[in-house]
Amino acid sequence: MALDLKPTEVVADIGAGTGYFARRFAHHAGKVYAVDIDATLLAVAHSQAPANLETVLATPDDPHLPAQSVDLIFFCDVLHHIENRQAYYAKLAKVLKPGGRIVVIDFYKKDLPVGPPPSMKIAEQDVIAELQRAGFGLSKRLDILPYQYFLFFELI
Repeated sequence: MALDLKPTEVVADIGAGTGYFARRFAHHAGKVYAVDIDATLLAVAHSQAPANLETVLATPDDPHLPAQSVDLIFFCDVLHHIENRQAYYAKLAKVLKPGGRIVVIDFYKKDLPVGPPPSMKIAEQDVIAELQRAGFGLSKRLDILPYQYFLFFELI
C-alpha cells in the first residue's frame, strides 16, 4: 500500500465524505477517524464500517481531533474546500503524534478530464509552500496517479 500503514497506527481521513478511503484504511490501521463537516455523509461512512472506524463531525475551521492522537492525516481532493488553510494546518500540527505525517492527494491545477475546474484547484507548489510555512517539510512524492499529485509531509 502506498501509505505504508501499520496495524498500530491511527489515521484521520479529513473530508472523508461517505468513507470511501476511511473504510479501506480501517482494514490496515489500528483506528481511523472519518472526519467531515456533513453529518449525513458521516452517517453513510459509519454504516457497515469496521469497528475501528470512528466518525467525527468537524467544523470548517477545526477537525475536532484530540491532541497528539494521529499518526497519519489524509486529504484527497479536499484542501481547496478549506478557507483558512494556514490556521487549519496549525491545528493539524497539534493533532499529530511525534513522527506523524500528512498525505495530500489533489488534482493538478490545469484542465483535466476529471475533477473540478482549474480555478478551484490548488497548484502542487502552492500546497508545498503552504505546508512549509506551517512547519511541515515535503518528505516524499509519488508519481503514480495520472491526474493528481501525491505528497507526504512531516513536521520539521
